[in-house]
Amino acid sequence: MGDVANGDQARRPFPLGPLLGAAALLAFVLIAVGVSRGVGTVPTGAPPAPEAVAAVAARDLKFVDRPDGGVAVVDAASGRDIDTLAAGQDNFIRGTLRGFARERRRQDIGIDLPFRLTRWTDGRLSLDDPATGRHVELSAFGVTNAEAFGRFLERRDGTR
Repeated sequence: MGDVANGDQARRPFPLGPLLGAAALLAFVLIAVGVSRGVGTVPTGAPPAPEAVAAVAARDLKFVDRPDGGVAVVDAASGRDIDTLAAGQDNFIRGTLRGFARERRRQDIGIDLPFRLTRWTDGRLSLDDPATGRHVELSAFGVTNAEAFGRFLERRDGTR
């Protein structure tokens, strides 16, 4: 008799109410997400209109590898060192520069041309490579990471 009861129970269909409820909830979530993305939102990281911002400060920089693993930060206009990144330090800067260097190698461009660091009126910082056209919004990585580069706009020589 136990086999008959299990057989009857196995043939019962899944209750329709919970199944329809789950389908309705899933449809609601998908529609809500779609609507929220399309109604009056500006994509994150979208740059402001060009007329809304202007450069407050800009500096052309070269980054020169040192034999001890450090990197000299050189003002391209004066040729003077303005900072040195010690080996194993400033990993955000090093990582960003590796990406720029990789693009230059891919395009067979040498290391002699400087990069342009710019602070904008809205507070953003960006790094551009005029040789490749690559542009990175440093502020997108947070204030601390952006200001790791921002300090190079303030320094005029190797002193702190």
